[in-house]
Amino acid sequence: MSGHHRLATYFPAWRRPGLPVRARVHWRTCRPVFLPVLFAAAMLLAWQVLTVQLAVSPMLLVPPTAIWDVLAQAWPILAAQAWPTLVNAVVGFLLASVIGIALGGALVVSRRVEQAFWPHILIFQLVPKVAVAPLFIIWLGMGPTSRLCFAVFLSFFPITVSAATGFRSVDRTALRLCQSLTASRWQTFLHVRIPYAIPHIFAGLKVGVTVAIIGVVIGEFVTAQEGLGYIIMFASSAAETALVFAAIALLCVIGLAMYGAVALAELFVRRWYGAPINVGGFE
Repeated sequence: MSGHHRLATYFPAWRRPGLPVRARVHWRTCRPVFLPVLFAAAMLLAWQVLTVQLAVSPMLLVPPTAIWDVLAQAWPILAAQAWPTLVNAVVGFLLASVIGIALGGALVVSRRVEQAFWPHILIFQLVPKVAVAPLFIIWLGMGPTSRLCFAVFLSFFPITVSAATGFRSVDRTALRLCQSLTASRWQTFLHVRIPYAIPHIFAGLKVGVTVAIIGVVIGEFVTAQEGLGYIIMFASSAAETALVFAAIALLCVIGLAMYGAVALAELFVRRWYGAPINVGGFE
């Protein structure tokens, strides 16, 4: 006897055909949230138990409860230092998005632009980023401008590549239809290439938003004046491991919030264009 029939024998309500279907629908809806939360809770519990049972030195690793205590005690300072990191990351990501999407479109629309710019874009990407960071300080000073430009420098490349790939992925039949209807190049780009490129563009934006945060933090490591990167460097020099983890936790929250904003924007844009909506997180 199958499991379904056994359940129907002991629980008559299970015989209703709509109940299992509704349960599966609710589980599929809650699973993207429930499983990550469950996994994170299990990891935090294992972290807490292992650090306490093994008596790990606080200079090497602290339990999550100690990190929570630092967050509660030093919250005003951490929140004040998280603000410039958040602002620089958001502005840098927005600038990188505009530059990357515009440049990706130009690479596809104009063959001359692609031949002139693509080798230089590739060379910029191949340059070690940490080695270039001090140059931004020399050129732009110790203020937020250098960190902002460095974040743009790091994050525009994946957005450009993804946008160019998306603009090129248009069905040739649709392009030939536009030509037969005497549509202009701008009309074809606006009404055909952009809808086809939406999944690729947002895939690049999801990568770029994480890289923008990395660029800002690296810039704060170098300038060491403000921001969560400055807190991490200061706490590391003072062997305050709990404070380091507290700053990293705030960086994770900022990163998740920015990534979630991009995901919500993708949902809105796909509904606007009538494109299929991906709810699993991956294509």
